[in-house]
Amino acid sequence: MDRPDIAPPAFHPRPDGLRLACRHRPGAGPTIVFLPGYMSDMEGGKAVALDGWAQSQGRAMLRLDYAGNGASEGRFEDGTLASWRDDALLLIDSLVQGPVVLVGSSMGGWLALLIALARPERVAGLVGIAAAPDFTEWGFTDADKALLATEGRIVEPTPYGDNPYVTTLAFWESGQSLRLLEREIAIDCPVRLLQGQVDPDVPWRTALRIAERLRSSDVQTLLIKDGDHRLSRDPDIALLIRTLASLLDSL
Repeated sequence: MDRPDIAPPAFHPRPDGLRLACRHRPGAGPTIVFLPGYMSDMEGGKAVALDGWAQSQGRAMLRLDYAGNGASEGRFEDGTLASWRDDALLLIDSLVQGPVVLVGSSMGGWLALLIALARPERVAGLVGIAAAPDFTEWGFTDADKALLATEGRIVEPTPYGDNPYVTTLAFWESGQSLRLLEREIAIDCPVRLLQGQVDPDVPWRTALRIAERLRSSDVQTLLIKDGDHRLSRDPDIALLIRTLASLLDSL
């Protein structure tokens, strides 16, 4: 439900007619684009905090919900990594002029890398928060993969919300086809990676693997020793804002 002090989100149609929810704040560029994680949306704590900071600085920002997530239309279970990447690309291409700086949380960090590969001329910088590229490979056991093959889905509880996590075979296959960590990641823009070292979902060494694979020479990895997966505590968000502000100032 929308908070009473905030206007409803705008909606932008996909070619198939399904409408994607977004909040686009005009201002100075590059435009900050926040990419939520799996089963998350644009009203999460980090996204809202960044938007508040962007407003205070007069900076442009785009928040969005992938199809089937948050306020966007569609069924969550119909989404794949590729379709959610394409949702974000559609909104960036349709709504934003000029360069963008991508901020991606968890799965959103994977999507940020994929978007930077798809739009190298548009992406001026990238910030990953517990970025999780290739999690369909390293985040699933052989038993998980067997269950996906036989049942077509995995349903499991999550500490991050009231609804269980649902992973479909289509999503898993899409992720497997878009793996990045087995070769050079041909991204040349500045990249900042924030990673908690007590993250139960993304091994902290994943951030080091991303940094190693990126072609860019301007990559910084910030490890937060007591940081969890969300990195949404006040000090974590303050670090995120400082990191983003410093990156923007360097462009």
